[in-house]
Amino acid sequence: MQTPAVVETDAVVIGAGPVGLFQVFQLGLQGITAHVIDALPHAGGQCVELYGDKPIYDIPGIPVCTGRELADLLLRQTAPFKTQWHLNTLVSALAMQPDGRLLVETSQGAQLRARSVFIAAGVGAFVPRTLKVEGIERFVGSQVHYQNLHAATDVTGLHVVVHGGDEPAVARAVVLAEQGQAARVSLLHRRDVFQAPDALLQRLQQLRDAGRIHVEAAQITGIDTMGDRLSALQVVDPDGSTRALALDLLVAVLGISPRLGPIADWGIAMDRKQLVVDTEAFRTSVSGIYAVGDINTYPGKRKLILCGFHEATLAAFGAAEALKGDKVALQYTTTSPRLHQLLGVAPAASA
Repeated sequence: MQTPAVVETDAVVIGAGPVGLFQVFQLGLQGITAHVIDALPHAGGQCVELYGDKPIYDIPGIPVCTGRELADLLLRQTAPFKTQWHLNTLVSALAMQPDGRLLVETSQGAQLRARSVFIAAGVGAFVPRTLKVEGIERFVGSQVHYQNLHAATDVTGLHVVVHGGDEPAVARAVVLAEQGQAARVSLLHRRDVFQAPDALLQRLQQLRDAGRIHVEAAQITGIDTMGDRLSALQVVDPDGSTRALALDLLVAVLGISPRLGPIADWGIAMDRKQLVVDTEAFRTSVSGIYAVGDINTYPGKRKLILCGFHEATLAAFGAAEALKGDKVALQYTTTSPRLHQLLGVAPAASA
């Protein structure tokens, strides 16, 4: 197998939550483009995953917005900059190079050699909760998928089982049923009770009544295989009886959980699983690595999105000065022709 080429870049941002996205914006204002890595298949981090539709009231200038709306606004703000995205991807290794740059390797095989790395990983990489069923791991990526099916997966004529009891699981099953490509869609949960908005539950009931979604109230206890394929799930019903539930694809939508992962092995000074930083530029103990947002700690730290925005701003200035080897002059987006050019906007007309 051919070793992938090493990509040279000024910056890598680990984490695409609100603070990571604002870090991209602040780096862009300094003329620094970034590669962004996140374990989730979309930007927004826990802001989207955990409270995507819940109101946020403490973002300056925005009286109220949902987590998803905030992520969308931040993505619009980063749009002028040529950001390279590595989503559904974990950082597998980070190592200092002899020339002082940092080599970042990802779970997808990419190698990025960066002059600065910004860790905006919140409380860790949010990764899908997995099934604790013996032997099922060898089918992950082929017949077993977590949180969602890969975009290229063809479900035509297949029996797809969606496993989970919360809104994302119900929504996945509803979408699959409404697409009409799968031969059968089953929604598997330990009880015939689901936590989802009323409108979604009403749609689920309509699809059940029409025979387009079949609800299976049971718990998985094991698997059956036929050759090198997963053929069925062994399940136990609420009355204690066991049976085999045949399937072609399983989508387990069990939520996500934070995992610090390899960050703990990078030799960065830590305190209670958080990265220790200075408050001048939010540098860590390792040259070229910055930490912003909930992943860092310092005297007076407050875990607020607003504070993370402040940290990302100072970190961008610190990195720009390190790259330039000199002080960076403060410019304002209101009046700076250079910033207007970077943002792709016309300068304001003089009064």
